[in-house]
Amino acid sequence: MCEAALRAGLAPDENWSLVERYTDGATLPNGRGQGIRFDIVNGLPSYRIGVHTDEHADVVIEVSAAVARELNLLYTDDPAYGAALDRAKQTGQIAMEGDLSRIPDWFTAIHDPLVDRTA
Repeated sequence: MCEAALRAGLAPDENWSLVERYTDGATLPNGRGQGIRFDIVNGLPSYRIGVHTDEHADVVIEVSAAVARELNLLYTDDPAYGAALDRAKQTGQIAMEGDLSRIPDWFTAIHDPLVDRTA
């Protein structure tokens, strides 16, 4: 994610944050829950593994581990991806809050390379 952000040539005043928290994730040795935090502060990206249950960001995604695993095996152009995402939203296994329209194109495009690494 950081590499993609750096390649995107972020504006020096760009600020944006994302928290993805596993609703049924394990507690990590550092006391945080399973998940990720991604920040862009003044155009510089950073990434951290583990999040607190009350951590806020511009976009917060809460997802079950099972749904995260399922989505991380499907490419975005696969109709099964859209169906799995819709099903997860309808069953409450994934919830998103925040201004998703601010997610840049380069960020949404990193899903498929993550699938390559997960598969």
